[in-house]
Amino acid sequence: MGVVNVTPDSFSDGGRYLQAQAAIAHGLALVQAGAELLDVGGESTRSGAAAVAPDEELRRVIPVIEGLKGAGVPISIDTSKAQVATAAVEAGAVLVNDVTALQGDPAMGETVARLGVPVCLMHMQGTPRTMQAQPRYGDVVAEVRAALAQAVARAKAAGIAGDRILVDPGIGFGKTFEHNWALLKHLGRLRELGAPIVLGTSRKAFLGAITGREKPEDRAVATAATVAVAASQGTADVFRVHDVAAARDAVAVGHALRTA
Repeated sequence: MGVVNVTPDSFSDGGRYLQAQAAIAHGLALVQAGAELLDVGGESTRSGAAAVAPDEELRRVIPVIEGLKGAGVPISIDTSKAQVATAAVEAGAVLVNDVTALQGDPAMGETVARLGVPVCLMHMQGTPRTMQAQPRYGDVVAEVRAALAQAVARAKAAGIAGDRILVDPGIGFGKTFEHNWALLKHLGRLRELGAPIVLGTSRKAFLGAITGREKPEDRAVATAATVAVAASQGTADVFRVHDVAAARDAVAVGHALRTA
């Protein structure tokens, strides 16, 4: 899953693809590099990021989705707003990626069910504004698994079919350095939820902490290492990344090791 941030303030590439034509060109380049899915988002969810009004979010993402719908791969809309999800699907998106797991907008669950598209439910402790203040868990793996189980139940209660639900442990979203590594090490425990697992480690700060790479764009190798490990263990189904070519190579290595 290639990331297309149409934002001025995303942690990794904020502002680089804010203009629609730049974002479209970037999305096409990601497809050329091997992306099999594009995730378009118009609101940064980095730690401390400010909220974006629905009209502004729509202004950012709709032209990009329309410009990429002929790229030959499915498009995901990264949003927690039902209004944005509806317009994005009408424009060509076929998956809703909601970092709030349907809790950010009371209408989101019923909206996704009505649209008939799959949804990715991500775990986050707090909100993007508060999540890294003081994240605490007794057993982070058990608690994330339980929260995602509740999210899956919430989605089904809203009318979303079970085979249209994906889950994401939310690496870096309300987790400390130690929490992130524990989740990666025990990611397979989320298989008990019976849903495909989306993993988003790409360029994140916990990788910079162990490599000394201060700039997010310098963390492609560390990202690829996490992808290779998860692929070798069969603990993730979708990898959400900025550096698609490196991640594809990592997936190939991981799969080869797993099936050797």
